[in-house]
Amino acid sequence: MSRVAQEFLDLYGYPPEGVWAAPGRVNLIGEHTDYNDGFALPFALPHRTEVAVARRADATLGFHSADVPSGVVALDLAALDPAHPPRGRDGWAAYPAGVVWALVDAGFPVGGVDLHVRSDLPTGAGLSSSAALEVATALALAELHELPLTRPEVAALARRAENAYVGVPCGVMDQLASACATDGHALRLDTRSLEQRHIPFDCAVAGLRLLVVDTRVKHDLADGTYAERRATCHRAAHSLGLPALRDLPYEDLDRALAGLADPSTRGRVRHVVTENARVLRVEELLRAGRLRETGPPLTEGHASLRDDYEVSCPELDLAVATANSAGAYGSRMTGGGFGGSALTLIDADAEAEVTRAVTEAFARAGFTPPRVTRAVPSAGMSRVL
Repeated sequence: MSRVAQEFLDLYGYPPEGVWAAPGRVNLIGEHTDYNDGFALPFALPHRTEVAVARRADATLGFHSADVPSGVVALDLAALDPAHPPRGRDGWAAYPAGVVWALVDAGFPVGGVDLHVRSDLPTGAGLSSSAALEVATALALAELHELPLTRPEVAALARRAENAYVGVPCGVMDQLASACATDGHALRLDTRSLEQRHIPFDCAVAGLRLLVVDTRVKHDLADGTYAERRATCHRAAHSLGLPALRDLPYEDLDRALAGLADPSTRGRVRHVVTENARVLRVEELLRAGRLRETGPPLTEGHASLRDDYEVSCPELDLAVATANSAGAYGSRMTGGGFGGSALTLIDADAEAEVTRAVTEAFARAGFTPPRVTRAVPSAGMSRVL
């Protein structure tokens, strides 16, 4: 019996019906483009969230996390209300509760369940721990109730849970990467059509390595800053007569910017349009096997997120600058921003040097020591027991 299954048995007094898992993700390039109908190039991580689940005979939802010492969060399925999701120390339960609510709201016959969570994904690190929990829960409930859901449909339900129940107006990239990614590939997404292309991405063969630098600066995308940027983008698209900023051609960017009076709006628009172009550029380089040449677009993307989108922070900027000075081909923040993690592309034999340089730079700046790990493109959601 797996650890999470044994913990379920110890907690609830009976065994789970199964264990399901979904990974976090790193976004190689394409940040804040998904809610603008744009392009992104994420891949799944080997770090995963596991959920042990069993159905109940009543309408009670029992949620427990190995990482939250607050006991079982008990909710009434019939009383789930997006206006009143769990808050405070029980706030994590809003994610699985939102999935249950989204399934019921879509007309699926879902009943009460007991659920126990264990994850090796750090929360607030910009690695989509929330999407992993949502996707793992959605997969578990879909299989337990024999619901005919495809992987993209599981992702869409998970996103609806986060948008409508948790209250974070995210795009669908995180959930799609967690649900649909494959080993050794990046997932090129068109977030308008939901078209997916699996692009070979094997750093080891090229003698390269991707590192994730978790700054340990926590971010909370439900605090309004994320929603403000999304709203600004949508207003800008409307003022330009476009369905979304994805529809603004790169060649027309300067002309469009000249018609926008607000400097911050111009920055938001410039980032989205240039970031979409960077995604397509990096895709071409990966297909051609020119992995080292993807470094400069990563660094360009970080500068755009820092200066135009204004979602970086001193720790992320220091991680990127230090890694690049220590020999990285390119680095950038990954995730929604305001904290979280940076991604850096290096030669495999430079791992120790780059890690040491970043760690020492953080110490000199008086920052919390970063956590540096390898990022290996991995498979998406699955049943593990």
